[in-house]
Amino acid sequence: MMNVIRRSQIIGLMTMDGSTATEYDRVEEVWLDENGRVVYLTGREGYTPLEQVSVIGPDAVLTYSSELFEPADNLRRLNRMQVSSTMSDPLGWVEDFLFDWETGDIAAYVLSGDIAEPYGGRAVLFPDDIETIDAEVIVIKEGAKNRLQTESEGLKDFMSEKSQQVKHLVKKMGDRLRSLVSPQDEPEVVRVKIREVSDELAASGKHNRHSLAEATEFLQHKWQDLQHSIDRTSKRMKSALDSAWKYSNVDLDSRSGTTI
Repeated sequence: MMNVIRRSQIIGLMTMDGSTATEYDRVEEVWLDENGRVVYLTGREGYTPLEQVSVIGPDAVLTYSSELFEPADNLRRLNRMQVSSTMSDPLGWVEDFLFDWETGDIAAYVLSGDIAEPYGGRAVLFPDDIETIDAEVIVIKEGAKNRLQTESEGLKDFMSEKSQQVKHLVKKMGDRLRSLVSPQDEPEVVRVKIREVSDELAASGKHNRHSLAEATEFLQHKWQDLQHSIDRTSKRMKSALDSAWKYSNVDLDSRSGTTI
């Protein structure tokens, strides 16, 4: 996935209005809805809907708007949630998790506790091996313990695990490709355009060739995610601005005593 980040990587980042570069909060927690999808980032000032996020960098979360929203009901905090099988006492807990900040989908769970001991103390569980998630516990499917992976092996293909240099190049190439790749392009067409952009960067002589090669390989492997991400970006921006506009108007009307 192109836009996967760890919870631990986003905690502590400042949130900034991307249009004014003004800091308005700092991320303290990540919240899921009852369907198990990330929907809010929260700080001391309030709740930022995930749909408002435009970019997550190494130092800040940029948003389309600095409006803070009222949270939905039944939000869940996944961090430190207990993990068990259908017929057992707790086996461990969620130490960290990875999610796609464009879609809110959980990509992987990093577990600690007894369940992770055979894997060096931290084990990776994938969403397909989850039976249910309620407000207090994650119940894993039968046999899931046997399909766990070590942290290094299970997460090696995710963007969150790449070096900052590689992440920077993936973003740089992705930004350039947004004007070149369309949702209708065939796989080979997308791969050719990725290679062309990579060759342009290589010709500039400004980038580490090993990092550039790794970034290029990542995009070649994730070409479909890249294509979907490009298609989602414009839709996210429109949705985020529509939400901010609607929220602002509802707030103004509530102050004046009228309702839309």
